[in-house]
Amino acid sequence: MSLLDAENQAGVQLTESFAMWPGSSVSGIYLSHPEAFYFGVAKVEHDQVEDYARRKGMDVADVERWLGPVLNYVPGANIAAAE
Repeated sequence: MSLLDAENQAGVQLTESFAMWPGSSVSGIYLSHPEAFYFGVAKVEHDQVEDYARRKGMDVADVERWLGPVLNYVPGANIAAAE
């Protein structure tokens, strides 16, 4: 981050989950090839979050906070449904 000095040069910041702020900021490396194709990646399910948290030694709530934008469920809703 200090190498680019993005906050001063472009007014772009990174959130604690490393998302770019403001949300309208875009960054990437764009490559093209006539035979290239692109696909969508599905949202993350609760069982995947639990497995990832177990493998990383993290709390499920922390993983949910980091992966919030790509979750396919509302955190905490599964707890209420199970009780």
